[in-house]
Formats: sequence, C-alpha cells, structure tokens
Amino acid sequence: MSKRLKIGIPVAVVVLVLVVAGGVWWFFLRDDSPAAVDIDTASESVTTDPAGTTLDGIDGTWTVDNRTGEFDFESATGTFAGFRVQEQLSGIGSTTAVGRTGDVTGTITIQGTTLTAAEFDIDLRTITTNESRRDDRVQEALETDQFPAATFTLTAPVDLGPDPQSGADIEVTAAGNFTVHGVTKAVQVPLQARLVGDTIVVVGSFDVLFSDYGVEVPRAAIVLSVDDKGVVEVQMLLVKQQ
Repeated sequence: MSKRLKIGIPVAVVVLVLVVAGGVWWFFLRDDSPAAVDIDTASESVTTDPAGTTLDGIDGTWTVDNRTGEFDFESATGTFAGFRVQEQLSGIGSTTAVGRTGDVTGTITIQGTTLTAAEFDIDLRTITTNESRRDDRVQEALETDQFPAATFTLTAPVDLGPDPQSGADIEVTAAGNFTVHGVTKAVQVPLQARLVGDTIVVVGSFDVLFSDYGVEVPRAAIVLSVDDKGVVEVQMLLVKQQ
C-alpha cells in the first residue's frame, strides 16, 4: 500500500465522521421552533364562500372558532395561544422554546367601528412544546394544578378605523388585564386583524417578564440559562354569533 493511500484513508474517515456529525447536529439539535404568528399565514386556513359572504355587518358578539384549521407545531392553522422564550442548551447553543395550546375560548363585541369588549381564557394544562421533554417542566413552572388558566380582559374600547368590514388589514393596540399564575398585570397588546369571508382573523404578541407573574423559568441539566422574559402570542379565528 502506498504512503499516499495510507494517509488518505484516515483523512477520509475523519471527513466522513464530520459529515455524519454535522448531519446529526442539523437533524436533531437544530433550532426547529415554529415561525411566529403572522396575519397572512393565519388567514390561509379560512375558506371563503365562492358565491360571496352573506355577513350582515360586523356589529355584535363574535366567538372563538376552535373548529376551523388544525393545531400542531408543523401546521398551526387554527386558533391557539402560547409563548416563546430563548434558552441556552449545553452543547447545542441558543434555541427558542415554544409552547402552545389550541384550548382557547372567549368572545369579542363590536359596536359600529369600535371593539367594546373582549374576554379570553387559555387552558394552560394542555400546553405542549416543540420539545416534549420540556412539557412537564412547563406545567410545573406554571403550577397548572393550582392555576389552570390564563385570561385576558379588554379594559378600554379600541377604534377599528373607518371601515373595518372592508377586508383590509387592521392594526391596533388593545389595552387589557392579563392574568397568569394568579397574578394580574395591565398589558398593551399590538394586534393585526383581517375580515376573511365571515371570519375575523386576529394575530398578536406581547412581551412579558415571567418574574412579574411569580413564574420561575424551568431548569434542567442540559439547560445553561433561560431568559426571564418571553413573548406571549395568539392566533384566533372568530365567527359571529347568530
């Protein structure tokens, strides 16, 4: 065997190991968190009547629709609420932990061009994350056995603009009280909304400090650090009560 061949074999083995290791890193250790909510993606799940909508104005009470679309981390096309938080993992680096649940209920009330009331409940007991090994620790951190739900209640009317029924995007900020872990704080929630057929599509997110709500971020051996701040995000489809 030539000297060149003897040298080439171990080099080839090293290259092969690096390629395989890189593949393992990409497939198993990459940050595969789902994308943040956005109005265009949320609207895609809503089908419209080709003959045209029969919606007779937007005045009245609208209820969260849990039947349209589906909820999972690959194609969360229906109603859901959840959180995003950055974490540092040993040997992996920075990742985004995302938790979501499709168990959201509530209503909004519209009078003319004004949102006058809104109340929502989120069942935290059914939150799952994009890494199942986090799930139990999230439940423990939120102490869902004692505090099973988070709630949002609108505290001030919201002007929806001159023609909210046009189907054009609406961007507003909703002031309200957000309650989680038994603690209530005033929040300002930037929202985007769009009327698609006979469905109102709403997406939004706002920053929170977990310590403000008495929540201690989950810890594990692999977790080097977890941000105390995170993002609460919502995607809702609402249909008018008859």
